[in-house]
Amino acid sequence: MTPHLILTNARILTMDAARPRAGAIALAGERILALGAPSVIEPLAGSQTEVIDCRGATLLPGFVESHLHLIFGGAELSHLHLTGIEGEAALTSAFRDFAAKHPDRPLLMAQGGHYALLDHPMSRHDLDRIIADRPIAIMAHDHHTVWANTAALKAAGILNGLKTPPGHEVMMGADGLATGELLEFEAFAPIVAYNGEARLGLGIATGAEPSPWPTDAEMAIDRRAAAAGLAHAARHGITSMVNMDGNLYSLELLRSLEKQGGLTARVKVPFHFKPHMDLSELDRADHMARAFADDWLTSGFVKMFMDGVVDSRTAFMLNEYPGHPGQRGEPLFPGPRFNEIATEIDRRGLQIAVHAIGDGAVRTTIDGYEAAQKANGRRDSRHRIEHIELVDPADIPRLGALGITASVQPVHAPGAMDFALEPTIHTIGLDRLKDAYLCRTLAEAGAPLAFASDWPVTDINVIRGIGAQMCRRPYAAPGASDQRVSLIETLCAYTAGGAWAAHREGLVGTLRPGMAADVVVLSGDIEATPAEEIASLDVALTVAGGRITWRA
Repeated sequence: MTPHLILTNARILTMDAARPRAGAIALAGERILALGAPSVIEPLAGSQTEVIDCRGATLLPGFVESHLHLIFGGAELSHLHLTGIEGEAALTSAFRDFAAKHPDRPLLMAQGGHYALLDHPMSRHDLDRIIADRPIAIMAHDHHTVWANTAALKAAGILNGLKTPPGHEVMMGADGLATGELLEFEAFAPIVAYNGEARLGLGIATGAEPSPWPTDAEMAIDRRAAAAGLAHAARHGITSMVNMDGNLYSLELLRSLEKQGGLTARVKVPFHFKPHMDLSELDRADHMARAFADDWLTSGFVKMFMDGVVDSRTAFMLNEYPGHPGQRGEPLFPGPRFNEIATEIDRRGLQIAVHAIGDGAVRTTIDGYEAAQKANGRRDSRHRIEHIELVDPADIPRLGALGITASVQPVHAPGAMDFALEPTIHTIGLDRLKDAYLCRTLAEAGAPLAFASDWPVTDINVIRGIGAQMCRRPYAAPGASDQRVSLIETLCAYTAGGAWAAHREGLVGTLRPGMAADVVVLSGDIEATPAEEIASLDVALTVAGGRITWRA
């Protein structure tokens, strides 16, 4: 077979322990044909083979984005982004400029606000001072809180409150009206719906399907959001991804995009199980697993939320939040209920991924995975904990013993890159920082690592994530330790580790003949680049399954 593409004179990191380095690679269709020295690979070229001289750049498996939100992330690219915006004056200027550029939008939605954006807790009155005559809202960087002005609350029909499930809350003021602070997805779902993006968020908000089913015209609108997300990912070298929200509609949307030749990454989409659901709803997960099981679109796993986030004190803790007696959050799935659900999901042969941030949520999740293993026997389940930001020391050995994947976002660690030290540090408490945002400790305990960004919560740029992991320093707190892992371990967690965690290692994740042609080329020699400068490297070339999706 003659290759259609040869990449030569590269520093190839294969992530294959048996053959860790090579200098050239030949691709034929959607498969890797051969790896080896340039003198061996270049003669394989035929008259139609494209040969690219990488000039010493780094080539490695395509990045596996192990945790992102592809479709609503694509939609959010057109929103106002608040990166670098601090204080009321800057916020006012940004919003008013955005409003002038978009006079016809029903809602002016901003992304990336943080909990200390103002010097006091934000309310609708603060946003009313910025713009009062048009609905405006700010999504927190963690996507677990929205702040809305009075006009937005009125337009969404929640100024007078909203009945929500436990763990989701429209905060109410002494005047009997909403303060403008909306905690968790079902509290701010009416704001998202008013913005015309309700379909895109169903997979994470309620787990339901659109009803009525979208028209062709509506699907075309949603496909544009998905396509924007895929293009954004391709620019950063991502060839495979695990979408951490989803439903059947998400998969059908991506399938329709694939039929048009627009699917540029391999995507795995979950069934989202919510607290109100009966176990019989898992029949939907079984259907998705059967209907989508090819090289490009798969399901086969169930996503759940065990708690919220630290900064809004909705993460479930074993102990009280410092300075807030009696407050430690609550699990969205109490232990006995989660044990039952996890056991049934595992019995069906499906994978489980649980958002668990507080140490109470992490323990409850581990208990459920252990209960499933005791009931069903041990299998190659690769159940996951997403984020795992705080863990009690007693629970750390259990992850390795039970084979639980630690799905970690290096840029989430406060001070590492995208998340400020405050208010997160003091919301957790200085005495607990030694147990927070662990990577090395979890890996040393035998927990497989899968790194990701959680885009659009943080920047999808994997190179910045690698830099965040490599440059992170221990917290100035008692017992805190260096939680960095080596460069190769970091690269593995963004490539082969992510593929393994998604049950995709037979298709992507390493470079060897016969495997999928998913590769990325970085502009420089990453092994020789100082850690502080890694984020300056560029993605020069991305190939997903033989499709060149972007080139600098």
